[in-house]
Amino acid sequence: MGNQGETRDGVALTNLDQPLFDGADATKRDLVDYLDAVADRVIPALRNRPLSVIRVLRGQAPFMQKNLPRYTPPWVPRASLWAEASKRQVSYALCNDRRTLLWFANQRAVEYHPTLFLADRWEHPTHLILDLDPPEGDGFGLAVRAAQLVRQVLADAGLAGAVKTSGAKGVHVFVPVEAQATAEEVAAATRAVAARAERLDPALATTAFIREERGGKVFLDSTRAYGATVVAAYSPRIRPGVPVSFPVAWDELDRVAPADFTLRTVPRLVADRDPWADEMPEPQRLHPDLVEEGRAIPVARVQAMHEGKRRARARREAE
Repeated sequence: MGNQGETRDGVALTNLDQPLFDGADATKRDLVDYLDAVADRVIPALRNRPLSVIRVLRGQAPFMQKNLPRYTPPWVPRASLWAEASKRQVSYALCNDRRTLLWFANQRAVEYHPTLFLADRWEHPTHLILDLDPPEGDGFGLAVRAAQLVRQVLADAGLAGAVKTSGAKGVHVFVPVEAQATAEEVAAATRAVAARAERLDPALATTAFIREERGGKVFLDSTRAYGATVVAAYSPRIRPGVPVSFPVAWDELDRVAPADFTLRTVPRLVADRDPWADEMPEPQRLHPDLVEEGRAIPVARVQAMHEGKRRARARREAE
């Protein structure tokens, strides 16, 4: 065999010397080697969670794949879920083992976006998640400051979370919640945490869903709820240099940069430990006050949609 192909764990790997994507400065082999090296770290973050992946094929724009293609091997575990948006059953992969992960790597799946729930408990998310999205430019430092606001709000509500870089320029805060918490309760609590963080420092952080209204602030995105996905810890991202979403201890957050964590640097950082598992608190109970406060806050996405319609109407009336 040439250096273009090999077999691992029964998976035939092909075209390993092809560039991964423009600006990656990496080959498909680098992706396969990376995912194989961190399989024991990334699989726990994916296990039993319906998985969407972002693939990048040669000469094509990256695309998100939810429904498994027909040619998927029969040994890939899967879960069938009703997709409200497209009004159809979607057959999602469950990436529960090294073989499945290698198969995805060979499919040029670079990014791994699991659901917030396990396949057999889709009404009960395992985590409350805030996605802190800084303004354009070099906004990671701002995202870090916003994450500290969220940490303060959580502490005041008797909660603790773990934090990771998004692998782009943002930060994700994960708060494990008790098994009986419903999707509706977790979604409401997420909105309340975002609103409280915004109140702590409205000059830094905003819950405004419409980009034009954020005024150069960090967007506290509370819409990662219900059927949403969020990129997994240790997942590569389709960005120059192939950065990786990486867990960071709270007190080290202001001493790192997203580019510190890449396909090349991460394997040795996780060789003898799993920082995501180490930093993750035990599941916690959401205080009823937090849930009640959140129930009174409109869902940002829905609010934005209504606002868009209102503006369109105002424009028509002005013409």
